[in-house]
Parts: sequence; structure tokens; C-alpha cells
Amino acid sequence: MIVVRGAGDVAIESEELPPVPDGGLLLHTLATGVSAGTELTFVKGDHPGVSRFHDAELGLFRPAEPDGVPIGTYPVRRLGYMEVARVAETRTRGFAVGDVVATTYGHATAHVSDPVREHVVRLPAELDPVLGTYVAHLGPICANGLLHAAADAVGPQVTSLGAGVADRAVAITGAGLIGMVTALFVREHGAHEVVVIDEDPRRRALAERLGFEALDADDDPGLALKRRWRHGPADHGADVVFQCRGRARALAAALRAARPQAPIVDLAFYTDGAEPVRLGEEFHHNGLRLVCAQIGRTPRGTAPWWDRSRLSVETLRLLERAGDEVRQHLVTDVVPFSDGPRLLLDVAGRRRHVVSAVLTVS
Repeated sequence: MIVVRGAGDVAIESEELPPVPDGGLLLHTLATGVSAGTELTFVKGDHPGVSRFHDAELGLFRPAEPDGVPIGTYPVRRLGYMEVARVAETRTRGFAVGDVVATTYGHATAHVSDPVREHVVRLPAELDPVLGTYVAHLGPICANGLLHAAADAVGPQVTSLGAGVADRAVAITGAGLIGMVTALFVREHGAHEVVVIDEDPRRRALAERLGFEALDADDDPGLALKRRWRHGPADHGADVVFQCRGRARALAAALRAARPQAPIVDLAFYTDGAEPVRLGEEFHHNGLRLVCAQIGRTPRGTAPWWDRSRLSVETLRLLERAGDEVRQHLVTDVVPFSDGPRLLLDVAGRRRHVVSAVLTVS
């Protein structure tokens, strides 16, 4: 398994697996995807959990644990959430030996899974395992963003992810993996126009290769889009914005691009401060709504019909239609599992640029 022992210290360590319990599975990893966002915060040491105690019950980050015990984030032994594995042993009739599944146990060559408590998705036999790394978690993150936009538009009785984007003008800030998979979802669900915003010319070129218009975040794209998208007097801008980059300036760009009273669906993870987000300007004067759409929570009232399993199904449908584009343009690095620590350190140190990296196990 890949372990982050401390900031800048990543290694492969051995772990003895427990016996397979009744109802459980022994999984042998085929591929494990790397999140170039969340995982790197542990590698770099800027994850908020490194310096502050997260009280999950109260939903608060606090300076120290209540009893004064030092915060102990490291070592991080379960890093990653994009795994594809073959069932090597089963003690449940729900899965057979040889099934290929997507799940979320971190970068490890094997895992004992309890599918009652863990999200395990049986994959179609014809699906490339590299693409399967999107199914259990990353794809559902993006689909959940569309679900939040749909619930904002029609309320909790959502029947389609397209309810919030179909026939609408949509802006996406951030052309990384989350942003581009979200853009593909938005296009598949019938948006009238989709414009991607990023300051990195490599990311804009990626968006254009996928068929999207891309604007430079440094050129005030909010002004350009509000001049283009007019809905009525004093009503200009994107019908909905998906904010997909964990930088305050990206959020500021999202607020500038939105039409009055539009939702900004935020899929990003922030580790820095937010000085560029000037809440007294567009956010206040245009009555905007900022909604955090994280995979742990679907919009109020949409459960139990909309859950992670259904969002995984939506991801499989997207990959069925757009899998070739994803494989060609978004999966930029496929390396052996043994190279995983070096890849993480190189990406964290900005010595290597990836959109989506996958570690494979022979």
C-alpha cells in the first residue's frame, strides 16, 4: 500500500490483510486512480486536517483535540478513492470470483471488502479498467454537482441530471479532471452552451480538444460571458456555474460569470485563504447562491432515490458514450504501482503535470 508518512514523505509499505468475513470479498487491484487534488494536500502538508482537528460529529475544524492530544493525521494509510479490482475470493452471493468492480479503498494491491458497508460497483466486462477508476467516486462527485443544479431548478423531485442544465448557458471554472468530467456530463445532458474557464493554457487546450470553448481566467471571462449571454434588462451571465478548482481566484471568477440569482455549484476543495473572493461585490449585489456539492451529501429531499449507487450508474452511462474521449484526453499518465510514490511527489512538486494518472498492478 502507498502511505504518506509525512509531508514530502511517500512510500510503499506492506500490510497483512485480515481474513475474508461472511459477506466479504477479497479484491486484487487492477488499477487505482490518483486524485491530483485531494491526495496532494496530504503529500504537500496543506490539508486542513494536518494542522486542525476535524470534529466530524459537530462538523467543525478546531485548533486542537478537546483533550489536548496532538493532532495525528500522519501517517495517511488510506490514500486515494479510485480503485478497480478483480474479485479473488467471495463469501457473498452478490459477487462472483472473477467479477471486476470499482470501489474506494485507497492505493493498495489488495483489499478485504465488506460490500454492505463499502460502495462496490460491478463493472461491465467490456469496460477498460483504467476508465473504471472513475466509477465509484470521482464520476459521482461530478454527477452530484449536476444533481445539485437540478434540485436548485426543480426542487427535490429530480428525475434527470439534465434538469438544471438542459438548454442553458453553463460556465465551468477549472479545467482539471473534475472540471472536464463535469463539462462532459453537462454537454451530455443538453446544455445550450458550455464554456470552460482556466488560466493554464495547457488546460484550456485540453478543453478545446474535447470540443469546448475555453476562456483565459486572467482575461476577465465574466465580462465576456455577460456581454454574450443576455437574458433581459440587467440580467446577464451564466444560468449556472460549476466551480471546480480549489483556488479563491477561481471562485471569484465563478461569481463574476453568473447571472443574478444563479447558483454556483462548488465542487472544489480549498486549502488556502479567500482574499480574492470579495463577497460585497457580485455575490451580494446579484443575490447569488453558492452551493457546496460534495459526494457525501446529495441535495435535501432527493434521497433515497438519488444516492451514490445511482450516481455511479450515471457515470457508467457517461463512459459508455464518452469513454473514448476520456481515455484519449483525460488519462494522461498510466504507470506501474511501484512508481506511485515518485509520481505523487513529482506532481506535488510541480515537476510533472497530469490531468488524470492511473497506477496499474500486474
